[in-house]
Amino acid sequence: MRQFTRALLAAASLLILTGTGLAQESKTPKPGLNEATFSGLEWRGLGPALMSGRIADIAVDPTDRSTWYIGVGSGGVWKTENRGTTLTPIFDGQGSYSIGAITIDPNNHNTVWVGTGENVGGRHVGYGDGVYKSLDGGSTWKNMGLKDSQHIGMIRIDPRDSNVVYVAAQGPLWSGGGDRGLFKSTDGGETWELILSGGEYTGVNEVHMDPRNPDVLFASKHQRYRNVAALMNGGPESGIFKSSDAGRTWRELTTGLPDEDMGKIGLAISPIDPEVVYATIELGQRKGGFWRSIDGGESWEKRSDYLSGGTGQHYYQEIFASPHQFDHIYQMDASLHVSEDGGKTFVMQRHGHKHGDHHAMVFDPDDPDYILLGTDGGVYESYDRGKNYRFLANLPVTQFYKVAVDYDEPFYNVYGGTQDNFTQGGPSRTDNVNGIRNSDWFITLFSDGHQPAVDPTDPDIVYSEWQQGNLVRFDRKTGEIVYIQPQPEAGEIRDRFNWDSPILISPHNPATLYFAGERVWRSNDRGDSWTPISGDLSHGKDRLKEPMMGRVWSFDAAWDLWAMSDFGTVTSLSESPRVE
Repeated sequence: MRQFTRALLAAASLLILTGTGLAQESKTPKPGLNEATFSGLEWRGLGPALMSGRIADIAVDPTDRSTWYIGVGSGGVWKTENRGTTLTPIFDGQGSYSIGAITIDPNNHNTVWVGTGENVGGRHVGYGDGVYKSLDGGSTWKNMGLKDSQHIGMIRIDPRDSNVVYVAAQGPLWSGGGDRGLFKSTDGGETWELILSGGEYTGVNEVHMDPRNPDVLFASKHQRYRNVAALMNGGPESGIFKSSDAGRTWRELTTGLPDEDMGKIGLAISPIDPEVVYATIELGQRKGGFWRSIDGGESWEKRSDYLSGGTGQHYYQEIFASPHQFDHIYQMDASLHVSEDGGKTFVMQRHGHKHGDHHAMVFDPDDPDYILLGTDGGVYESYDRGKNYRFLANLPVTQFYKVAVDYDEPFYNVYGGTQDNFTQGGPSRTDNVNGIRNSDWFITLFSDGHQPAVDPTDPDIVYSEWQQGNLVRFDRKTGEIVYIQPQPEAGEIRDRFNWDSPILISPHNPATLYFAGERVWRSNDRGDSWTPISGDLSHGKDRLKEPMMGRVWSFDAAWDLWAMSDFGTVTSLSESPRVE
């Protein structure tokens, strides 16, 4: 405990010194901890970029293919003018850090549009504050409205007139209402008209423009709603719609498409034969498939049952058609899936050490072997159609759920559980002249990382967990991992655990741990054995019987419960620092 006490004294001294310096500058300093107390402290980047983070969209300048704009689900917009050798954040001063879509004006490549708020429906998504426009390649930005859209799926610009802009707004994920639907501007974003909409929970996921005639548009409506208990990712208002008059009128396309309620829908128009349109469609109970139309969407044929999987369709459902080979389709998924026969068969592309969970893709119109991918683990570039990849190990956009520190010397370490990038640890400082490097960071546990904790008397004992309460004790010296999740007695049902279950080291005894699912557990031997100290503290509700979007849904609706916490769980723990 002496190290713990020294750390507290050091922190207190820092605050006192900071406060003293401010007191000399101000005649009437405010007492206690407030903005003035901390104004002398500056943020310092620690990294890491060894696993990067979730990429939402990538736009490449068609006249200078060394210039990329990278939209990060939880990290703003980054620009490179040398194919990723160096990267610069260009969106940090704006009102949202979460990005859903990026589009470069086809008539003026210095004009860049950004839709804020991720275009996926995960439990960890950030929300946005509308659409932004830059006229100088990202040096300055202006918010162009739709501030309550929260999640932007796609932006399209008429190649004949840069003032004509279409925005597919998914709308709020955790509530109804807001700016949702397909919006059109004819004055460069100064005003917007809602041209395709539905009920209070229905937005537009994608909008696509026929390359032969920009007045011909395809859009996919998406009815969805998430709460703490579940995600309802579809409904009767989801569907595919077409306009032949630049959005003035719309009609739903139904011939050959499912009669049942649909969920999230991804679309693509063949660049080689625009009469061919592709659709990946989610249905109830995690079913669905791939459809193709050869007559501009007027009729459809189901090609296969393949549907993106992993954590669910809400997280993927984007397709990209190759401009080099007809019927060559890439589908975003936990693993990249490829079809060369118009969706009849999909083959998982082997990707070695490349990260999974794909969200963005860019082709080179002059190089059929080139692909650029955005994943949950950053940006990857390939010159041989995915046989080998170059990873951008200089994009520090890892999304941390929770962080913790140890009391190591001479520099303490920072630990964080991350979204799909493991639990990572790294030094707060280094004596290396180059500063903290990727190689200084290390992994304590695989999968999605969540709340970590470090023994205050022994910095080599680190507690880490992956989702839904899978708790381990990690020995930093040996690399040994011991699984220590509390287990029910024989005859008891399994415990429910939160996606991010709370772990607490007692401030009175570092060997004493607390952990919780629907009940609280205590260990007196660093997790080797556990005793429940409470019963079920939840309300015990059945999430399938709770109303969502104003109604109770049938069992075979478009539920998504896989990438969720078990419902009815403890989310946080604390023990009195004075009374054990």
